[in-house]
Amino acid sequence: MLTATTELAIRALLLLGLSREGKPIPPRRLAETLACSPTYLSKTLGHLVRSGVLRSVRGARGGVMIARDPNLITLLEIVEDCQGTILGDYCQGIRADEVAMSCRYHRVMAELHGQIVRTLSDCTLAELLACPAPVLRGRRSQGLGCRMDFSGIEALASSKNRTLGR
Repeated sequence: MLTATTELAIRALLLLGLSREGKPIPPRRLAETLACSPTYLSKTLGHLVRSGVLRSVRGARGGVMIARDPNLITLLEIVEDCQGTILGDYCQGIRADEVAMSCRYHRVMAELHGQIVRTLSDCTLAELLACPAPVLRGRRSQGLGCRMDFSGIEALASSKNRTLGR
């Protein structure tokens, strides 16, 4: 359902949100930590800069940083920034005003579309930052196959939680 670009964007936002530097982080450094192509990551971050989720800072000490309060950035916004608007057009070539009664498939898909949009709208970046990695029996566990996992996430998450008093 989510593209690789969207998942990379979320991982980058987690890294930026968990970083306590409070200053821009260069995309090349983000790419090293996330073990991805710097070119691909730069294109991915570009989507988030254009939408205002990230702020880009030029210069020798430049990079990217989260531009807004993570409580105000929804998962839907991130997904649509990277993938485009989530559409619910399941019966092709039929305008809504022409339909007296839609087919059962269309009604089920419209309901599914509504649930996806609601679920993504209800989750914020702040919530993802609160629990960025899986927890096993009271400890964070790296290497479980979680798509959000990256090298160093455990240390960043635990230091962030200590700072927040968790």
